[in-house]
Amino acid sequence: MARYEYLWTHAMNSDETYAAILKFCDFSVDPSPECRNVLNESDNERGNIDIYNIYGPPKCDDNLLAAPKPSSIHDFGPCSDSYVHDYLNCRRVQKALHANVMGLTDEWKHCRHGLNSYGYKPPSILPNIRSIISSGIPVWLYSGDMDSVVPVSSTRYSINKLRLPIENSWRPWYTNNQVGGYVVEYKGLVFATVRGAGHTVPSYQPERALTLFSSFLQGELPPAS
Repeated sequence: MARYEYLWTHAMNSDETYAAILKFCDFSVDPSPECRNVLNESDNERGNIDIYNIYGPPKCDDNLLAAPKPSSIHDFGPCSDSYVHDYLNCRRVQKALHANVMGLTDEWKHCRHGLNSYGYKPPSILPNIRSIISSGIPVWLYSGDMDSVVPVSSTRYSINKLRLPIENSWRPWYTNNQVGGYVVEYKGLVFATVRGAGHTVPSYQPERALTLFSSFLQGELPPAS
């Protein structure tokens, strides 16, 4: 549900469609025909954007593939998945990596097997997070604020269900005198956002991601200034 709240609050869905989702959709069960219809309408209203980075470049198409941009850590291209797919399907690369060399009629695919393939699809990972927290292992959760697939709103709703006391309240954190995102520390868990990042945070904001990960490894919150 939080995904559609995110789309609505970011002006990608109409008031009417969001209200219909609230009325017809119960995401704890298989969607009804009415829910499927309104979710399709949500997709139509959203348009042809990259749902993993709502303000990012357009999705990859044949024109972009034909004229790739020079590689740059500051300019994440929309066709990166296609390049990775082709590279990892090169037999010489598979052999050099000591991976299983795919047959001529088979190929390596991103997310080749879903969780269902392993017979394991838990309704929630919150019990796992509670268990890790209780063991004393540091837990950090982070979200790129331009990701509509696992949006900030979804992560926040999930954390709120844990009902953890706040130890350091919500504040901005900085990289090179710029706000890199926002952070709040709960008892046993830290939640941070990364400003201007999509689903794969290091791809879109490598410098900010480095600050965040370095802070985690050092056992301290990201810089306050």
